[in-house]
Amino acid sequence: MRHEAQVTSDESRVTKRVMSIDALRGFDMFWITGGGAVFASLDKIFNCPATKFINKQLQHAVWEGFTFEDIIMPLFLFICGVAMPYSFTKRIEHGDSKLKLYRHVIIRVLILWVLGMIKQGNLLQFDLSTLRLYSNTLQAIAAGYLIATILLIEFKLLWQIVLTAGLLIGYWLLMTFINVPGHGAGVLTEQGNLAIYLDKLILGRFEDGTSYSWILSSLGFGATTMIGVFAGKWLRSNRKDLTKAVVLLAAGGVSIVLGLLWSPVFPIIKHIWTSSFVLYSGGFCLLLMGLFYLIIDVWQFRKWTYVFVVIGANAIFAYMSNTFIPFGWISGCFVGGLVKHLGNWDTLVHTTATFAVFWLLLRYMYRKKTFIKI
Repeated sequence: MRHEAQVTSDESRVTKRVMSIDALRGFDMFWITGGGAVFASLDKIFNCPATKFINKQLQHAVWEGFTFEDIIMPLFLFICGVAMPYSFTKRIEHGDSKLKLYRHVIIRVLILWVLGMIKQGNLLQFDLSTLRLYSNTLQAIAAGYLIATILLIEFKLLWQIVLTAGLLIGYWLLMTFINVPGHGAGVLTEQGNLAIYLDKLILGRFEDGTSYSWILSSLGFGATTMIGVFAGKWLRSNRKDLTKAVVLLAAGGVSIVLGLLWSPVFPIIKHIWTSSFVLYSGGFCLLLMGLFYLIIDVWQFRKWTYVFVVIGANAIFAYMSNTFIPFGWISGCFVGGLVKHLGNWDTLVHTTATFAVFWLLLRYMYRKKTFIKI
């Protein structure tokens, strides 16, 4: 097909493994699979300004604002986007038609959606009164992935950029000028904004009951994923490796500035995934991608990445595993007697042991080349 030939010719580059993508994916997973709990436990021991700062950064901003914890979910979507030019080009080069590509994407979206419902939507309770249809990061990834797929397959680069900007501007206009019954237009309080109103209206009793919005915010999920797509396209280009890293770092700085400039009229709020939040968080994603690429793929400093690569290689399993495997109980079998004698060090030892059990399982899978993908 003509369009597929265009995609292939635009993306045909030397296909070497970009280890920084795997490492960054694992770095992101590290914080929600035990690493964050380990660092948070330091404050119980040292109780000093440094550990209090770390602890604060490992908690989401209550509403408006941004902490380190707030980068984790956008980074998931961003990395999904980075991988898309690689995976799509590989499929096209293997002869997949556009129809086959869409079929693969739809199946993947459905699997991610069901896994999200298992993780946070109470699906396995088999109780309609507790079921939540749209409430999880995996479902946000599914929405962003689907939107990015359409833009990547159906449009050339210039239109991809224009339409991504359109997602951000369109979301801002909707949130600013559409009247919300009982609240008015442009209200960005936790329960007065348009995004949360639409979730309650459309999802009804299946809405997650928090201040996080999902349906309208999917426009932002798509934009975040597309920032990753653009980064992936750039990494696949035939530019010099050092140039790639420098441009990613520069683009990250520009995106952060744009987010800050937009924030006075459309504040940085993760809960409703505002357009300023997309740019601001996307900037940090680009900075991390550029830094990881520079250190790992340009300077070839790789040994330190092993702990992250092991996690990133089985990201879906890592994310879902504690739903089915009691890592805390398992670690307690080994250190449960010890922690009773450690005073303020008990939490650090227990969380470290729990993470170790989790990581050793992933390392075993990695060494046996057992990779669970969808």
